[in-house]
Amino acid sequence: MEKKGARSMKVCVVGANGQIGKQVVELLKNSGEHTPLAMVRKQEQVAYFENLGVETVVASIAESVGSIAEAIAGCDAIVFTAGSGGHTGPDQTLLIDLDGAVKTIEAAEQTGVKRFVMVSALGANDRERWNEAIRPYYVAKHYADRILEQSDLIYTIVRPGGLLNDEGTGMVAIGDRLTRQTIPRADVAKVIVSALTEEATYYQSFDLVSGEIPIGNALKNVKSE
Repeated sequence: MEKKGARSMKVCVVGANGQIGKQVVELLKNSGEHTPLAMVRKQEQVAYFENLGVETVVASIAESVGSIAEAIAGCDAIVFTAGSGGHTGPDQTLLIDLDGAVKTIEAAEQTGVKRFVMVSALGANDRERWNEAIRPYYVAKHYADRILEQSDLIYTIVRPGGLLNDEGTGMVAIGDRLTRQTIPRADVAKVIVSALTEEATYYQSFDLVSGEIPIGNALKNVKSE
């Protein structure tokens, strides 16, 4: 990976129509540095992004690795924000949060996309910290994360706490075993975009909640956490 500022990246946002995904797309669009590609599942979701002047591609992570690879071809990075949510059945959790994520990882490897930022869930790395109410969701996140870590990709895994629609503060806490707290989706989106070119986050995974450290400073210190 080249250092920040060396070149812009074309970033495919998988799950762009989700609440975090939309914010990531807009941040990328307004960054003056990167170019977003919004990957959505349905044709009717395209208009929202076209109105923003953002390129879109209609593809589903429920489809084949080949179709995902075709959709992301030409991109430099992937942000994976897709998810079935914690309230669907275990079948959809398995198909989307695990198999869909792994197929996207495989597609990235096939097409030469090197940078991959995954949105996971707080405590997904440690079975003892899983939320029992949505345990299948945590199983899916845990193994998708592990497969990403074992891939050839330059990964960052962001494990946010409870997601809020509050206005972002730009202040966070990052660590390996944070207590279960909350964070605005706006701040998660800012962390994702900032992490894309922050080398301290390469090959790292971390819990993320609201805190007292500015996002840029927190990310620069990820390796020392």
